[in-house]
Amino acid sequence: MLKANVIVTLKKEVSDPRGLAVSQAIQSLGGGAHKVRVGKFFEIELDGMTREEARAQLEEMSHKLLSNPTIEDYRIEFVEGV
Repeated sequence: MLKANVIVTLKKEVSDPRGLAVSQAIQSLGGGAHKVRVGKFFEIELDGMTREEARAQLEEMSHKLLSNPTIEDYRIEFVEGV
């Protein structure tokens, strides 16, 4: 079994109103957050495939389902020791 995390965030050039709201809320609580970006986090377990096959499947999932490639970037991180 392979386990991977897919992290989806808005592209740097896309404004992030949710991140701005969170940043302002943190500052109102006395926190020192200067800039906050809000995204999505997926934990995915895959069985019966090599790491290369898993990466290819995760790339397709991320591009077609988990993200909107027009405004979002994603990165795939495999979790070791699972």
